Amino acid sequence: MAPAVRPTGAALHDPALLRRVSWLLVVAVLAWPVLVWTEFNPATLLDARSLGATWKFVSDFVPPKHDADFLAELLRETWRTVAIATAGLALAWLLALLSTARLSLSGLAAPMRPLPMALRQVVRWVLVVLRSIPELVWALLFVRAVGLGPTSGVLAIAITYGGMLGKVYADLLESSDPVATQALLRNGSGRLQALLFGALPECAGELVSYTVYRWECAIRSSVVLGFVGAGGLGQLLDSATKVFAGSEVSAILLVFVGLVWLSDRVSAVLRRVMG
Repeated sequence: MAPAVRPTGAALHDPALLRRVSWLLVVAVLAWPVLVWTEFNPATLLDARSLGATWKFVSDFVPPKHDADFLAELLRETWRTVAIATAGLALAWLLALLSTARLSLSGLAAPMRPLPMALRQVVRWVLVVLRSIPELVWALLFVRAVGLGPTSGVLAIAITYGGMLGKVYADLLESSDPVATQALLRNGSGRLQALLFGALPECAGELVSYTVYRWECAIRSSVVLGFVGAGGLGQLLDSATKVFAGSEVSAILLVFVGLVWLSDRVSAVLRRVMG
């Protein structure tokens, strides 16, 4: 058996090393002025006063607060947070359907007529504007318009996420194979049946997965929106952090982690069922 040949120094040399180092230097040169302009200084995290205040706050995280009155309030606000996210996403889903041509009954059998196509294009342009503005800004506007409470959070999520869902739904459905839909229509099926049994099943798994993911994002958003008065866990978290109640904060964060885990499990089950 021939002895193994040890690679020489030239063979061990990475031919792309110079290019990688060059790109690293370019990124460093470009990033440096950005860090200077933003006054980014990680050394402030190591300041003695900052470390002391942080440690005092974090040390109160254990054990999480668990008395009966607080748990009852936590359960109530958790349910409100889930309700805000679900209601907002449901409205966003309706907005998304309005903007997706492949979900239009008038566009299934033949190319869409000019007027419906023009109206749908206007809707999609509007949704581009809506999703360009963060939900936090919409929440601030709705808090001024309708007052404090979950209504402003639901509307903010519906508007922003409607634009997001509409974009992704349109991309998924309009890039899918239309053969099944056309076959159903040619064999006498109604347009609604062709929609439900032809267009949607082609990418049902992707649609469900993305929708559940957006529901998870909506839960996170509803928590953030609570800081501006939209109710839910965010408002409770805001109150706890203002008084440095570490035990309450840790309990709220644990519930938040549990909600995200639950949405992940729901997504996995739905993907398995749809698959």
